[in-house]
Amino acid sequence: MFHGKVAVVTGAARGIGRAAVELLASNGAKVVISDLDQDAATEASAQISGDTAVHSGNLCDEGAPEALVATAIEQYGQLDIVVNNAGYITDGPLHKLSDQSFQDMLDIHTIVPFRVLRAAAPYLRDPAKRERAEGIEVFRKVVNVTSMAAYGNAGQANYSAAKSGLIGLTKTLAKEWGSFKVNVNAVAFGLVDTRLTQAKTDETVVTIGDKTVHVGVPEQLRSAMNSLVPLGRGATPAEAAGGIGFLCSPWSDHVTGQVLNVGGGLALGMTA
Repeated sequence: MFHGKVAVVTGAARGIGRAAVELLASNGAKVVISDLDQDAATEASAQISGDTAVHSGNLCDEGAPEALVATAIEQYGQLDIVVNNAGYITDGPLHKLSDQSFQDMLDIHTIVPFRVLRAAAPYLRDPAKRERAEGIEVFRKVVNVTSMAAYGNAGQANYSAAKSGLIGLTKTLAKEWGSFKVNVNAVAFGLVDTRLTQAKTDETVVTIGDKTVHVGVPEQLRSAMNSLVPLGRGATPAEAAGGIGFLCSPWSDHVTGQVLNVGGGLALGMTA
């Protein structure tokens, strides 16, 4: 399905990102695995069957998004698919959130995708100009990973705001890049079984730059969340990646500016 395509997936060494790389690579794509953890990214590249390259670094750092795109061009000479998946959570009620905690969520979930896509723009748009002159259509894909928390979720004002902003970015870019045959969509996940939703303990921490972030959710809350999913459980990373794969595939060539909810029927936010 993806033969001849080159993809970049961020946050790709584990969880949903890795599952997305496996899906793309197993169907013929050449994939750049981008992750904060170089060792994990290198290990994933070695274990995944297919043609993969590695980019490591904190995408919030100055110049890192541009370096990521440059890796794809240097390794493979083109770029056809961008999956903005990198992220983490720092939850808390609004009245206890610091300015930094709010800014951190905006940085990784909204500003990083903006910068990655700005860096990718020439390689997604310019080929379409030549193809248009030749009378052919080639569709390229952008998939931004948002969350059903974007519709409102108590305890996640910072994360919800950032993921909601990513939806706005998605819909705007779909209008700007439609004439270049770039499909720009988002997939909003509910509960997915990754290290961000594992049972929280004193050991469930992630180091991001100079920060140590406590990830996971209390076991009681995990059970409650599962009970709210009509299908009875959260998604596996492979199931979640299916939504990404669809939006990267030729099956979505006439789909743009959309948010695909992959939550097992989970309803979040205000409902009438």
